[in-house]
Amino acid sequence: MRYGEYPPYVSVAEKRAKAEKKIKQLRKKNPNLRPVIIEGRTLARTWWGKSWNKNLERYADYANRIGRGRSYVRHLAVLDLQIDAGKVTALVQGSQSKPYKVKIDIDKMPIHNWQKIKLECQSKLSSLPDLLAGKFPKDLQEMLMLQGEGIFPTPKEISFDCNCPDWADMCKHIAAVLYGIGAHLDEDPALFFTLRQVDVQDLIGQAVHDKTASILKGKNGGGSKVIADDKLADVFGIDMDDFNLPAPKSNPKSKPVQKKPNAKVAGKIKKRKVATVVAAQGTAIAVVAKHIEDNGGGLSIEELRQLTNFSASKLYGILFRLKQQGKVKSVRRGVYCRA
Repeated sequence: MRYGEYPPYVSVAEKRAKAEKKIKQLRKKNPNLRPVIIEGRTLARTWWGKSWNKNLERYADYANRIGRGRSYVRHLAVLDLQIDAGKVTALVQGSQSKPYKVKIDIDKMPIHNWQKIKLECQSKLSSLPDLLAGKFPKDLQEMLMLQGEGIFPTPKEISFDCNCPDWADMCKHIAAVLYGIGAHLDEDPALFFTLRQVDVQDLIGQAVHDKTASILKGKNGGGSKVIADDKLADVFGIDMDDFNLPAPKSNPKSKPVQKKPNAKVAGKIKKRKVATVVAAQGTAIAVVAKHIEDNGGGLSIEELRQLTNFSASKLYGILFRLKQQGKVKSVRRGVYCRA
């Protein structure tokens, strides 16, 4: 093509067909390929994906250039996108037959920011599933989004490179990958904390500990602390209604229940209930793992909700544990299969 000439027009369908063909070729050599697949007109669906994109678009330098990547990411041009500690690597299909290589480096979250965020989360964050599902108070959301003080990186903390011939600082291939990160965060929000090199457990560990202590009843006659029945679900992040737990068998020869049961006996009963909830939690994980294992093509969050009657936030927590155990992986946006 000569200087000043426009490139030949290629329809959206042709672009996607070309990208799909290339993905199949690459997948033969790399079965762990993770293309960015955008379904519908929305680039991001969850709080994490939307907040990632919003953070990038609010900086003037990025706002003027990142829009170049919207059509690219929608047309399946990001053939592979891998998120690791402090870096993102990607392959983006351009005008050439060989995809371009994009690398994005992101600084580790400043320690003073992380310490401040941990303190704030201790009083306002109740569970890991709620965090990953983006279900937490609005004021906490605003604090996490603060420019330069929240959890999202500033332009100074981001550096990137692409081997395409485009002379621009941020080419359309880099812009597409930046939007692709938001799409991958929709699938697995925990990847954000991997990217920023912080431990997500730090945000909820102390919060759950404090919550457990606050809902423990004061010392009774026997000197033992007992968890109230209606608070068991809060501590373990699990709803008792999700399980058909067997009722205790009654013994007709047993003595009538005392109005004021012995404190030690009451404590033992409560401990058994806690053990039952823990066992039920393990059952929930096993149920989800079994459904995913039986469905080779993968299951979405909505399909898992219909199969298990679990809430979306609970499923995010269960899937997070299964992914940590290496039993489950994301095959595409919002779809999980056996690892």
